[in-house]
Amino acid sequence: MTHKTRVKTEAKSPEDNDVSKKGKVLVAMSGGIDSSVAALMLHEEGYEVIGITMKTWDYAAAGGSKKETGCCSLDSINDARTLAVNLGFPHYILDIRAEFGEHIINNFVEEYLAGRTPNPCVLCNTHIKWEALLKRADQLECDFIATGHYAQVRFENDRYVISKGLDETKDQSYVLWGLSQESLKRTMFPLGKYRKSEIRDRAMKAGYAELAQKSESYEICFIPDNDYRAFLKFKVPGLEEKVEGGNFVLTNGKVVGTHRGYPFYTIGQRKGLEIALGEPMFVTQIIPETNTVVIGTKNELDQQEVYIRDYNFVKYETLPENFVAQTKIRYHDPGTPATLTVENGRVKALFHRPVAGVAPGQSAVFFEGDDLVGGGFIARQEFSAASNNFVKLEVEN
Repeated sequence: MTHKTRVKTEAKSPEDNDVSKKGKVLVAMSGGIDSSVAALMLHEEGYEVIGITMKTWDYAAAGGSKKETGCCSLDSINDARTLAVNLGFPHYILDIRAEFGEHIINNFVEEYLAGRTPNPCVLCNTHIKWEALLKRADQLECDFIATGHYAQVRFENDRYVISKGLDETKDQSYVLWGLSQESLKRTMFPLGKYRKSEIRDRAMKAGYAELAQKSESYEICFIPDNDYRAFLKFKVPGLEEKVEGGNFVLTNGKVVGTHRGYPFYTIGQRKGLEIALGEPMFVTQIIPETNTVVIGTKNELDQQEVYIRDYNFVKYETLPENFVAQTKIRYHDPGTPATLTVENGRVKALFHRPVAGVAPGQSAVFFEGDDLVGGGFIARQEFSAASNNFVKLEVEN
């Protein structure tokens, strides 16, 4: 079937993202409870719903051998299609495995090889899913796209602003910091004003008991058995042999042992170091250039100054001067106040108290109350063997 492409260039009013204004909406449906109930709610509210399930990966490509589970399995795709058929709206499957492999899986491997801890969900949202959804939305002449994320969006002061979902235990605003204003003006989050328990009740009352009882996965979708080390070995033949035998060093530069290879360690790791120094030791830094893993005491995990690259601001076009934001350095981090300034193309976060386990490659995300201010990727530090100190990298690395 050939679809006419309609490119939307007109400005939208603040009410265009209000669920009281009806229109045609393309809903991303994984087959799980959240996206399914999002589609159900919009359908019941009178929107013209079209469902779409994105096939992003498969176990064979990821080196897995067990039966596929999760959002990309045949069962999940069938669950999404069944709901659409039952409710009487169209459903399509979009195969984006090539794009996903090129941008997400390859980046995941490259980040570990660069001594960083990747953040694939952020990249997937901003560079794969939203781009694919908006492109298909234009082809299908949809006004909006919708997802099952627990977040909210509103129009205020000529900006589309993301805020936390009502259910803070499920809030997903952390992974949405990379979304552009162009994307947000057509985005709906139907679940943002509800708690997870209410969403399960909604599914039960609609007659979808099996859907309401579906278990949730918190693992990276393309990592079989949640074993990223095995995945790296599968994707990089001979990796173990190439990196085995690097040095463990203390923060003063003293060599205290050898390790299995720098890509197999993460910042803050304590278990599995296989080294005894008379007190608990943690990975505090990873230096891929010399296959070195720096270890130290728990206190040596603390940092107070962090640089953030590739940032994006959502609530403000430019950051207010000496802006203080609650800054999260990982998904389940409650956040710590930090003064933010933009310096040489990066955001410097000066935390008001030390934070532990800052991992380059992860997202640092800024909040003002419940509002998402923006975020970016934590930049690497470089260990100077001459001075036994860490210095900030000013190059994109």
